Amino acid sequence: MARSIIAVIVGYLVMFVLQVAAFMTIYTLVGADWSFKPASYQASTRWTVMQFVVIGVTAIIAGLICAIIAKGGKAPLALAAVVLVLGFGLAVLGTTLRPADTHEVRTGNVSNMEAMSKARHPVWVVFLGPVVAAVGVVIGGKLKRRS
Repeated sequence: MARSIIAVIVGYLVMFVLQVAAFMTIYTLVGADWSFKPASYQASTRWTVMQFVVIGVTAIIAGLICAIIAKGGKAPLALAAVVLVLGFGLAVLGTTLRPADTHEVRTGNVSNMEAMSKARHPVWVVFLGPVVAAVGVVIGGKLKRRS
């Protein structure tokens, strides 16, 4: 039981760290003009697609690590449930506490921190992210069973 709990915690932390590192690196490489729609803080379609790819890949890695640490059992399913609950909780908080669009005009390049704090996404994107992550975790967990 303790092994499964540790597997879920480590899996979640790995996913979180990988996502932060990936998003910061990608934003640094591609810049604000690629990441946002012109003159706004609304995420571009390219960024949204890339975001789902990163979420999926990092979730698969997290699910695989969780399954390896747990050495069997339902730990990846527990991690997927944690990802859904926390993801939906953060999505609800994010949509209720932050307006969908501030109509703030973005001029030129903005730092990583400013981009993270001011970026806006459609509501459907915010709620689809946890689903993509949970599916990725389950897929990653099943990869261990095949090896």
